[in-house]
Amino acid sequence: MHKTGLLGLCARAWNSVRMASSGMTRRDPLANKVALVTASTDGIGFAIARRLAQDGAHVVVSSRKQQNVDQAVATLQGEGLSVTGTVCHVGKAEDRERLVATLWMDKEKQESMKETLQIRRLGEPEDCAGIVSFLCSEDASYITGETVVVGGGTPSRL
Repeated sequence: MHKTGLLGLCARAWNSVRMASSGMTRRDPLANKVALVTASTDGIGFAIARRLAQDGAHVVVSSRKQQNVDQAVATLQGEGLSVTGTVCHVGKAEDRERLVATLWMDKEKQESMKETLQIRRLGEPEDCAGIVSFLCSEDASYITGETVVVGGGTPSRL
């Protein structure tokens, strides 16, 4: 009887994993999120950009070559996905700054994003600094394996 109970538990757990990985239990889990994906015009980066967009995020793809960016954006937009792109060499500070500045250039999208946030403003890098400092401190020495969301109240459960 113990064996049957354990097998049943394993079967239910496997079914839950299978359904979650196939998207059967969630629809657009990344809606109202923006994902910046570097080196995302080919290979693993492209696959990640596609998946994030399929899951509802607006994706900004980037690469060092404009031709690669244009091709990736055209392909993903051709699939009906919300994607923009920009040239970015992550080793260059000015390129990184331009990458981050890129769905905030779209003021309508920016305002739409603000409306989804409970605190009605976009985050700033400094909004993350406090929690990082806390997690590095002895005050957090008993915290293990947690996910801390610094998201302005955006639903972020995956």
